[in-house]
Amino acid sequence: MLNSIDKIGDWNPQLLRELKGRLKPFPVIIAIVTSLTTQLIIFLYQLRELPNLDSKTDINILDKYCKLTNLNKEQYSSWVSCPPNQINMQLWWQDHFGYMFLSLCIILIFTLLIGGTYLIINDLSQEERKGTLNFIRLSPQSETSIFSGKMLGVPVLIYLAVLVAIPVHLLTGISGNFPFGNILCFYLILAASCIFFYSFASLFGVFGGFVLSGFKPWLGSGAVLLFLWASMQFTSHETYHNYLAFGRLFSPTDITHYFFPDSSGYHTPALQKLQFFNFAVGKSFIGVIALHLLNYGLWIYWAWQGLKRCFRNPNATIFSKQKSYFIFTCFEVLLIGFYISEPYKNWNSFYEGIGSLYVWNLLLIVPLFALLLPHRQAIQDWARFRFNQNENSPDFANKSLSSELITGEKSPAVLAITINLLIAASAFILLFFKANIDSSYISIRFSEFMSILLLFVSLIMIYATIAQIMLMLKNSKRTLWAAGTTSALIILPIMIFGVLKIHISNFLWLFTVGFWFAAEVSTFPEILTAFVCQLFILGLLNLYLIKQIKFAGESATKALFSQAKFEN
Repeated sequence: MLNSIDKIGDWNPQLLRELKGRLKPFPVIIAIVTSLTTQLIIFLYQLRELPNLDSKTDINILDKYCKLTNLNKEQYSSWVSCPPNQINMQLWWQDHFGYMFLSLCIILIFTLLIGGTYLIINDLSQEERKGTLNFIRLSPQSETSIFSGKMLGVPVLIYLAVLVAIPVHLLTGISGNFPFGNILCFYLILAASCIFFYSFASLFGVFGGFVLSGFKPWLGSGAVLLFLWASMQFTSHETYHNYLAFGRLFSPTDITHYFFPDSSGYHTPALQKLQFFNFAVGKSFIGVIALHLLNYGLWIYWAWQGLKRCFRNPNATIFSKQKSYFIFTCFEVLLIGFYISEPYKNWNSFYEGIGSLYVWNLLLIVPLFALLLPHRQAIQDWARFRFNQNENSPDFANKSLSSELITGEKSPAVLAITINLLIAASAFILLFFKANIDSSYISIRFSEFMSILLLFVSLIMIYATIAQIMLMLKNSKRTLWAAGTTSALIILPIMIFGVLKIHISNFLWLFTVGFWFAAEVSTFPEILTAFVCQLFILGLLNLYLIKQIKFAGESATKALFSQAKFEN
């Protein structure tokens, strides 16, 4: 055992550190007992429905567990109980073993994803508070070694509880007449989803330093719980829309019903209707698994790129501007692959579809503010550099202002967010021309559609500029100010309009994030007027932002000059 531990330490010192801190006798016993107790409760819950073969049974004579022939069943009323000697106990046990197996599947998913996410974020937050995370940053270990050790070691007690449950899980699955290959594929997808959620949990735990350090674990695990609960609501329906498929790819609960459809109650799992770029991926077992794994792999890759970037330098943005363009392109390509496959019967169904595409983009763009927008110190350093350089400087000739705003590490990211918005807008335009709708609508609706897209770009740019202004504050809580202000601008107007019962056809709705749905009942002049007003607001905000950046650069330069004169 000691030799094995030494080998683990040689392979991954961070993993050895985590295992030594957590594999204590009492926590290990608690994990094992909890796992065994949960399995026993599930078994007893199914056992309570066991038919009593010594007396009158509660199984109806028309039930599938009754072995009487159809001719004999017709002679009795539907309320007559099946004779005890005519009950098919083999089929009864097979179905109830299947119920136990699916119950354990859901418990494994929730335990691993929610519990593991909480533990990883909590561990990183505690390390940040204690200052030990800085010592880890100074270690010669690579980021891959450090975070793989965290992901394998921090939830080790959860892994132990799951391992104790695996034998019973396999036994109930095989006894429930589920293919062994499907069970192994379930484990594969579950492992991939764990890596995905744990990677983003690590990124969330490292990001922001002390900001929300005590609340971070609850926020992260709560978001995962909400997502899994919502995904289970979707899997309870047989209907399947391709414009919701992107979100369902991240939940292992959906593919669980695809692997084990019989006991779930669905003869035709909804996932079989999945299409990607008009390819019937859902009809192919391998295609569904490959699409899930490719989706997980793509976003795991980007999560690790962010981890490697911001771990050594906590003050840096999570992603560079160049990488954000690639991330947004990947995101739009995936969405378009599902949306093109959706059959749009008329203009209303198409408009509903692109409305959901707008919501997906909004869910990515708003967090993009936190990933791309630099803080006050970075912008101050950049502004001081711009303020001091002159035309004879070699850096001035090689780096124009536009190139720095598009690719620079410390420059404001408002222009970079604009480029990402244009990438999103191009996806909307592509879908507009590729969707199977009546061609007569294209010439009539195109100008209105483009004005709505411009409204989308201008409104998000207003939010991005305000967030960047908030991050220029001297207040140490500027991150919270930026997040709070942006959230208030997005949520409060809709809440106020809802309380006041202002109809969505009102002109004011065009200045909220609900403008996309209000534009359908608005006239073209109203949309154009709202766009001009937003451009005016955006111009004023950017003038103020430029003034603040110049002032920050000048004040920093004056401070350096005064310090140099004082030293001389």
